[in-house]
Amino acid sequence: MLVFNLAVEIMSKPSKLHRLIATVTKDVMEHPNDLTRHYMAELGISRVAANNYINQLEEQGWIARSGPSTRPVFSLGYKRHVSKLYEIDSLEEDIVWIKDFRPYFNLSQNVLNIVNHGFTEMLNNAIDHSGGGEVFIWARQTETRFTLAISDNGIGIFAKIASALKLPDMRQALFELSKGKFTTDPSRHSGEGVFFTSRMFDWFEINANNLEFHHDNKFEEDVLHEAKGIFPDGTVVFMSIALNSTRTTADIYAEYTNAPDDFDFSKTVVPMKLAQYGEEHLVSRSQAKRLIARFDRFKKVVLNFDEVQEIGQAFADEIFRVYANKHPDVELIPKNMTKQVEKMWLRAVAPRI
Repeated sequence: MLVFNLAVEIMSKPSKLHRLIATVTKDVMEHPNDLTRHYMAELGISRVAANNYINQLEEQGWIARSGPSTRPVFSLGYKRHVSKLYEIDSLEEDIVWIKDFRPYFNLSQNVLNIVNHGFTEMLNNAIDHSGGGEVFIWARQTETRFTLAISDNGIGIFAKIASALKLPDMRQALFELSKGKFTTDPSRHSGEGVFFTSRMFDWFEINANNLEFHHDNKFEEDVLHEAKGIFPDGTVVFMSIALNSTRTTADIYAEYTNAPDDFDFSKTVVPMKLAQYGEEHLVSRSQAKRLIARFDRFKKVVLNFDEVQEIGQAFADEIFRVYANKHPDVELIPKNMTKQVEKMWLRAVAPRI
């Protein structure tokens, strides 16, 4: 619902009040002593009308005032909002963050570090990979949360990955993304951006190519849905985190590395249900071979079978016997298995025990 409301707000024709909300955070910082006159000129309205809008903005928490009633001084409220459309050509993500967004938000250091990471990583993805010409960035702080949306008008992330890997189905692109360490441009990217960013925020969603991927930190596994895109083309990434979150970037990196002995991205959690589409079951060696692609980049792979009711003998044998024998340095750890899945796993590993 948050994503839907946000998208409706972005695309809807703004009223005068919504027009002011879209710029109020910058307006207050630039016009702390003459906000009334600024809105009179900006909207072509009377002083009474301008003051009425200012009262509404104050009541809603967008601005605060101090000083005498005849000469009030306005400052930022607990709500903040900044949005801007950019041409992608020659855009630099760190400059955009430092100049156009960072000064307007009040975040604790750990949340600031997470937002900085997510903002620059996802904007860089749009710049380097989208193939689009424009990117729109929307950021908002409320009394309890910070929410960020980055939307480009490119080819769409799932189509891009499917094309690079020659995948027969774009849904498989999401599965590759969920593993981590995938990039269509390995000379410039490690392929870790989406994986770590999705786990730093409370809630993370990618919408592209009529597919929707989201990771919610309340749950361990990622989720994929077929869903009509919010925007006609390109990719939109939504991120949200509570202002009182105690999570740190270091916490997330440590969870998926062998720190302090080894800081390499060495562990991944694979949601097995993303490997099955619709009513199909995981039964064939071909399915298994697609699943295990790039497992050898990790030292530990946790296979989360939550919501997978059964698997086939050939599927299990290809992963837990054939692949495991060829890659003894990759530890495969199944979890959340049903009795049937566990039986297939035991049959496959029995010769190795």
